[in-house]
Amino acid sequence: MLQRPSQNQHEAPLAANLGLARPPIIYLSTIVTGLVLHFARPIPFVPRLGKPLGALIAVSAATLFIWSIRTFQSVRTPVPGNRPTTTIVKFGPYRFSRNPIYFAFSLFQTAIALGVNDAWILVTLLPAISLMSFVVIPREERYLEARFGAEYAKYKASVGRWL
Repeated sequence: MLQRPSQNQHEAPLAANLGLARPPIIYLSTIVTGLVLHFARPIPFVPRLGKPLGALIAVSAATLFIWSIRTFQSVRTPVPGNRPTTTIVKFGPYRFSRNPIYFAFSLFQTAIALGVNDAWILVTLLPAISLMSFVVIPREERYLEARFGAEYAKYKASVGRWL
């Protein structure tokens, strides 16, 4: 199901995310910070099963990420948040989560933590999730509500932010 912009589109900003808080940068910076802390003062937290579990989660995260990107591409709506959204996508992974790409990023960081067996990478995931939950996603939601009106509000009410 696709929904074209509503009559409200003239009130919406040009794009959902024109700010400095870009999701890939947020996650990359928290991963790098966690790895620096890991090498400076490691905090092991899982037994040997962490590596295979981490690998399984990494594959799951990559699969979800690719599926999410391809779903956007299939309807020709841009993936980067600094470009105008053209449709509300309600199928594929977007049936289960309004933000499957961000969920995939979080899963991938968890996989890295398990793979290197270090709690710092999980600790640094908390600021990433906080920034996403309290800054990035609310800004994107305001944009989508202004651009698509009631149709986005209905989608938002029926599908969870993360899951």
